[in-house]
Amino acid sequence: MEPESINTETSGAETKPVLNITIVEASEGKEEPHRHECGVCGYIYEPSIGDTKRNIPAGTPFEEIAEDWRCPVCNTKKKSFADIGVASKPSGFTENLGYGFGVNVMTPSQKNLLIFGSLALAVIFFISLYALD
Repeated sequence: MEPESINTETSGAETKPVLNITIVEASEGKEEPHRHECGVCGYIYEPSIGDTKRNIPAGTPFEEIAEDWRCPVCNTKKKSFADIGVASKPSGFTENLGYGFGVNVMTPSQKNLLIFGSLALAVIFFISLYALD
């Protein structure tokens, strides 16, 4: 993204550049379809995969599936599914993503890598203490 304009402010003998940037959100032609999770068994319907058991082709959004469709794992009705959003975006409300230590903007897979990676590092550090004599 290019800056809109660069101005300079002068105060005494000092000249400071001032950078004005306008943030423009890119309007995407088509948003990625949302995933839905079964409230009974935890099965996640991925639109990019579809449902091979019930002959739902890949790329079919959850909203376009027939109302008589049932969960392929526990056979519960479609109304027990909850929208859990897009897989590649962080979970939570957009206005809350700026809080915390930066963890709120991470996707669930990035959070898992951070948690289990630091746990493995702690175990390695603990075991390395036995090498000290």
